[in-house]
Amino acid sequence: MRIKDLLNPKSICLNGEAKDKNDAINKMVALMANSGAVSDVEAYRRGVLVREEESTTAVGEGVAIPHCKSDSVKFPALAAMTVPAGVEYDAPDGEPVRILFLIAAPNSKDNVHIDVLSKLSVLLLDENFTADLLKAKTVEEFLAVVDKAESAKDEKDASQEKSSGFPQVLAVTACPTGIAHTYMAEENLKKAAAAAGVTIKIETRGSSGTKNELTDDEIAHASAIIVAVDVNVPMGRFDGRKVIQCRVSDGISRSAELVSRAAKGDAPVFSASASDVSSSGAEKKSAGGTVYKHLMTGVSHMLPFVVGGGILIALAFLIDGIYCKMNGITPDGTFGTMTAAAAFLKGKVGGVAFGFMLPVLAGFIAFSIADRPGLAVGFLGGAMAANGTSGFLGALVAGFFAGYTVLCFKKLFSSLPKSLDGLKPVLIYPLLGMLVVGLGMNFIVEPVVGAINGWLNAGLNRISGASAVLLGLLLGGMMAVDMGGPVNKAAYVFATGMLAEGHYNIMAAVMIGGMVPPIAIAAATILFKSKFTAEERKAGPVNFIMGLAFITEGAIPYAAADPAHVLPSCIVGSAVAGALSMLFGCTLMAPHGGVFVFPVVGNPVAYIIALLVGSAASCLMLGILKKKVA
Repeated sequence: MRIKDLLNPKSICLNGEAKDKNDAINKMVALMANSGAVSDVEAYRRGVLVREEESTTAVGEGVAIPHCKSDSVKFPALAAMTVPAGVEYDAPDGEPVRILFLIAAPNSKDNVHIDVLSKLSVLLLDENFTADLLKAKTVEEFLAVVDKAESAKDEKDASQEKSSGFPQVLAVTACPTGIAHTYMAEENLKKAAAAAGVTIKIETRGSSGTKNELTDDEIAHASAIIVAVDVNVPMGRFDGRKVIQCRVSDGISRSAELVSRAAKGDAPVFSASASDVSSSGAEKKSAGGTVYKHLMTGVSHMLPFVVGGGILIALAFLIDGIYCKMNGITPDGTFGTMTAAAAFLKGKVGGVAFGFMLPVLAGFIAFSIADRPGLAVGFLGGAMAANGTSGFLGALVAGFFAGYTVLCFKKLFSSLPKSLDGLKPVLIYPLLGMLVVGLGMNFIVEPVVGAINGWLNAGLNRISGASAVLLGLLLGGMMAVDMGGPVNKAAYVFATGMLAEGHYNIMAAVMIGGMVPPIAIAAATILFKSKFTAEERKAGPVNFIMGLAFITEGAIPYAAADPAHVLPSCIVGSAVAGALSMLFGCTLMAPHGGVFVFPVVGNPVAYIIALLVGSAASCLMLGILKKKVA
């Protein structure tokens, strides 16, 4: 099927006129009715208008593609109209629309027309094509322009497919939490590739697993592979290939540069050693960057246990709290296990899941350093920290201690005969690694780090009043400094670690600090429209959802576009919210979830007030500091 097959000559109007957007849509619907593709014209018109209310279908450069998929459509069809004088259509670039294509798609499983319509959308990005459409004096000439452009594109696509059949550039994206940065980098790399005319395939390693995994054939034929990650990903498959390794944030902010380099093959050849088949994305790793990468690998694997277990434990306390209020009982030492439901949630499920926190953290830090042989040794060190006095800090030390211990053994025994390779990971490394780490934890880490941990906990237990507010101010502000970067993660990891020590007020201050930036930006795009571009205003309301879900990264595009004004505004609001949370004595046992875990927040009404005040402060600062856009 070709574009011309969907265009009925009766549904084409040249040199048309329209007073406004609604008038243009009404005329386009009337043209579509001439094709006989619509059984219920009014139902179809309503569908087109409903879609238009969601967001404008003008794509810029004087083009609009209104559309509707409906039961009122009998078969796929197109209608077209040229408006040389232009019509105001709320286009993202502010330009009047001069060419309109209306799409009618049936609600059926047969989607053969989708490829045709996608091809039309791509053709309309070509200025020469749209100029030729506007010059057409007859319907026949209009159809000839469409047919000629489509044929040229088909020939070009066939030529490219014949020459390779594989994407020119490959990419892998992954972030510690696998929620926002992973997919934002994917989207920006796709856009950059489309703008550069480069074919790309992107493997995402998010919280829901690996999607769109790269094949060996694709890797062999790619000009280069972009690895934009902040955690370990399998790298052995890229041995001998050109690879650009970078942070996942670079995949968001430097996508055009990365795609351009990859398309030209401007990248070093990657060499995988037997002990380094997993890697993060730092092209030039500093000592701090390496430590951060290993730490984030541990944190990313630890989080599901902390989130799930923490929420279940918090629900247990909520149930017992309701029980005590209903029966006028004063909570005692069994609070959290007073009722059967609470005892099950806390003692048999949530508490068990939460108990994996420190072993998993240490285990996957060691895994990041020494690959699989380090996993079991790291788990042992983390379990000893959890059952001893060193706690979260001890687990951090145990993870690095275990990883580098196993790494030393791997180098020490590298000269052994290959016939013994099978024994190394299952006998030599775990046996010697556990012995060394066990001795080190028992005689060095536990006494030293345990004392430090005890001092820290005693200090945190004593803080109140101005000290607590100051801590909340600091941690809340840190969450907005780089919105998912090292400073943000430092505050978050500290708060998560303090959950294991029973300091639930710190987690509350950190989460509220991370919620403020997206919410404030969303509000500012509505209240101070002149300070944002049309594209930013349209994307703004989505940040309400991201902020309420504790996804700070939704504010990154706005911060990247105007860091001098956006970052100070967000930092101040987040700091205010964190300080108020500590002042009000709000607590939280779940390290993620945003508004969805508010029912288990201690002092929830005050927590909401703190969130509103912090968001309002950031919003007002954005309105004052940001300059009007032209």
